[in-house]
Amino acid sequence: MSRLKYAYLRALDTKQWDEFADTLLPDATASYGEHLRFDSRDAVVEFMRTSLGPQTITEHHCGHPEIDVDGDTATGRWYLSDLVLIPEHDMALRGAAFYSDRYVRGPDGRWRIAHTGYERTFEAVMSLADIPSFRLTAHP
Repeated sequence: MSRLKYAYLRALDTKQWDEFADTLLPDATASYGEHLRFDSRDAVVEFMRTSLGPQTITEHHCGHPEIDVDGDTATGRWYLSDLVLIPEHDMALRGAAFYSDRYVRGPDGRWRIAHTGYERTFEAVMSLADIPSFRLTAHP
């Protein structure tokens, strides 16, 4: 499951939407806090694609996995630390959360995410304009 979660995060941060979609089951659900809930892989991918467009820079780190496997299903809890930079709005968001995931191993032997979601422990938003030394020196 570690490899799967890391692929989910890497594909999200690099905006590889087909690869991101392939980490999720077609009927996967997701809940990112109390206001963002999705009932399908397509809905999750579309939200991420439109919300985290090419000018939005994201960095997601997950660690401290607590994974329980029961045959072809599993659950996982992860600690998330994330950073989101939106230069066009002079905004930065730093946060932390605990992910709770459910996984299913398919007939092809690959694990995919059946449900993913997190509860924030904190979220801080700041203006990049308030950080006089801030310079974005590389971004594709």
